[in-house]
Amino acid sequence: MHSGIARQSVGAVEKVMPYQWTTPPRAPRQELKLWPHNALSPEGFAIMILGFFLAALIPLMGVLGTLLLWGLLPFLLAATAGLYYALRRNNRDRQITELLSITSEQTRLQRTNPDGMTQEWESNTYWVTVSLHETTGPVPNYVTLKGAGREVEIGSFLSEDERKVLYTDLTNALRRVKDK
Repeated sequence: MHSGIARQSVGAVEKVMPYQWTTPPRAPRQELKLWPHNALSPEGFAIMILGFFLAALIPLMGVLGTLLLWGLLPFLLAATAGLYYALRRNNRDRQITELLSITSEQTRLQRTNPDGMTQEWESNTYWVTVSLHETTGPVPNYVTLKGAGREVEIGSFLSEDERKVLYTDLTNALRRVKDK
């Protein structure tokens, strides 16, 4: 774990993790920001919609100049509109951020959901434990923080391998802060 964007080495390939420690590892306050992958950029979105529309037009070239074209065109437009809606909805649903702050006295997790509502959890750092539920959670390698009588998930939107790395990073960060 280090300041900056976390990286995971997979063979010779280094993968950028969708979370970032925003403070140096030895700082008295450790801060972590997590977010879901957003693989489709705005440019990629436009290319996808245009590419789909143009590819769907190819079969219609054979019916140009006939009434059948006008019968099929609404279905092409509906399919394009459906793809547009689905991609926009997916992007909106992935607007999640989690902010974790760890000091020697208090650990605080704040999650901002796609609808703008926030959920907060905090506990005395001394009592906080990190757990990796390899098979018993809703997803494989489910990571939770436990303290103040509650157990909360963190990084559930990450991939299975990313949650393993997150678990190790969180365990190390808590250990360093508690040892001070």
